[in-house]
Amino acid sequence: MFIDQARIFVKGGDGGNGIVAFRREKYVPMGGPAGGDGGRGGDVIFRADEGLRTLMDFKYNKHFKALRGAHGQGKNMHGASGKDIIARVPVGTVIKDDNEQIIADLTYSGQEAVVARGGRGGKGNARFASARNKAPSLSENGEPGEEKWIRLELKLLADVGLVGFPNAGKSTLISRISAARPKIADYPFTTLVPNLGVVITKSKDTFIVADIPGLIEGAHKGAGLGHDFLRHIERTRVLLFLLDTAETEGRDVLADYGALQHELEKYNSVLLKRPFLVVANKMDIPGSAEKFEKLQEELGEKVLGISAVTGMGIDDLVEKTFALLESIPEEEIVGEEPVVRRFEEEKPFAINIVNGVFEVSGKRIEKLLVMTNFNSDEGLQRFQWIIEKMGLEEALREKGIKEGDTVKIMDLEFDYSD
Repeated sequence: MFIDQARIFVKGGDGGNGIVAFRREKYVPMGGPAGGDGGRGGDVIFRADEGLRTLMDFKYNKHFKALRGAHGQGKNMHGASGKDIIARVPVGTVIKDDNEQIIADLTYSGQEAVVARGGRGGKGNARFASARNKAPSLSENGEPGEEKWIRLELKLLADVGLVGFPNAGKSTLISRISAARPKIADYPFTTLVPNLGVVITKSKDTFIVADIPGLIEGAHKGAGLGHDFLRHIERTRVLLFLLDTAETEGRDVLADYGALQHELEKYNSVLLKRPFLVVANKMDIPGSAEKFEKLQEELGEKVLGISAVTGMGIDDLVEKTFALLESIPEEEIVGEEPVVRRFEEEKPFAINIVNGVFEVSGKRIEKLLVMTNFNSDEGLQRFQWIIEKMGLEEALREKGIKEGDTVKIMDLEFDYSD
């Protein structure tokens, strides 16, 4: 089964907790703090694999969670890092977040992208020792790993894109010029998935052709199958417009060509700037010659007459297509430009009053809460000191908080005391 889109959940491993421990050895008086740091959580990594052709593996397995880091130990021993998860995807996979921003575009085999980073390990009490506090009983919990829903979109990598209306003969043509064996029948939308074929020229050179399922008018708006598969021709270097010259479906051949151009322009106008050839198919059917002459009058030398069924003109089409490819500088496919997330100073918290409860939210303060070890007085004091530095208490006063009002941060609720 060909699957070219998937939506999955990824989560980096949580960091391990730092611990509180003290060095107690014979003949070592006042050994001091010796609690080690927790290990870093594992990352979720996606790797492009040239052996894959579909996103089928993500149809049923939709959750990818890396392992958490191990907790720290005594004697200043740090916890082990969590193991990364490596998910293999086909070359040409675009990874986006739910806001349609590109996280990564994997365009060559072996290319990797870290999609969800693991959290750092929490600090052990040895990290908090200072001249003023030589025996701290303070440690941190591990940082939570990143988690998010992402979308995977596969865009096939091919040299030539074969586009045309249903029953134009695309499947027959690709089966004639390559070893691809798509399903062939005399009804529209026989081809339900894109097909790839490797074409060999007389000089033993090769190029790859992608057969895109039939387009219809309105495909760029989602009509028919074309909207789902138009993305697969975005990376092709040459386009072949395959036309039913015999007009067996009752459509005008020139109107078909104009409609195909219109759909590509509406989907992505850059596609119309690609080098192309117009392939007039079904020349073996009586009456096609007159239509072929009409095409040549309108479009000139770019029109080639063939019959995918009998093989007429196939060799000439292969050679001219390869010559057109050779005349184009082969640029490296670098994929879509990822969105650059520059550092922007964010507010450490926001306050909303819901049913008389002052609810505090924000990445920084929520991260602080999760990483604070409230089992020690020093941990609580450090938490209070940091939120005061953030300006939370002053902001609560500006919101009109009174003695005894409830403040809520995630799952933590406490009464305000001035």
